[in-house]
Amino acid sequence: MRIPIYQIDAFTDRLFRGNPAAVCVLERWLPDEQLTAIAGENNVSETAFLVPQEGCYELRWFTPTVEVDLCGHATLAAGWAVLHRLEPGREAVRFLTRSGDLTVQRRDDWLEMDFPARPAEPAQPPPGLVDALGPAPRELWKARDYMAVYEAEEQVRELQPDMAALSRVEMFALIVTAPGREVDFVSRFFAPAVGVPEDPVTGSAHCTLTPYWAQRLAKSVLRARQLSRRGGELVCELRGERVMLRGQAVLYLEGYSYV
Repeated sequence: MRIPIYQIDAFTDRLFRGNPAAVCVLERWLPDEQLTAIAGENNVSETAFLVPQEGCYELRWFTPTVEVDLCGHATLAAGWAVLHRLEPGREAVRFLTRSGDLTVQRRDDWLEMDFPARPAEPAQPPPGLVDALGPAPRELWKARDYMAVYEAEEQVRELQPDMAALSRVEMFALIVTAPGREVDFVSRFFAPAVGVPEDPVTGSAHCTLTPYWAQRLAKSVLRARQLSRRGGELVCELRGERVMLRGQAVLYLEGYSYV
């Protein structure tokens, strides 16, 4: 079987920055074990699998080890693939996913995604979390992921969590965040338990970050930067129970895989 594949750097306008995602276009769904094996072979933090439907696409996301229920950068990459390669005449595309219908549309040189907000609630740290982090956060919140809030950008940038210890904490993933010097807020994202020690740029995390910072800063449109080694930038807008995430993307490769 020959499967079209694109690798796209998301949330950046330059190659070798942002978050690389693979996008595989299928004629029909393959068994889950095969999708996981393909994602593992691609060996990027997320692979998006698309199956065309009438006027839209079904979309699923896999890390190298598990399926996840929401992924921002791979959705941005999938949107880029549809709007720039599969159907370049379209202005927007709708994806059917485990997290509901998601849309990606053109905004000049950017793409805008319409995602569900995931507001967090104050939380107590699960056993082992603070020890794995090192410096204790000022606040801890929880939605799907835990979110540790620090006082300053430098604390987030310099954080060196114990990944082995973090992988043993009972949670899906951890967001760390602080006010930014040049942007409204900065963050990093760790998910070693699902095969992603540190994600370069994490769209889904901003479904939790945006409601928090919108309330704290009393503004609905925010600029965000993720402080991974590759780095990336987003514009986030809170609209009621939805979060609009805007980013850019760059094609790295296109071709076929043979399964």
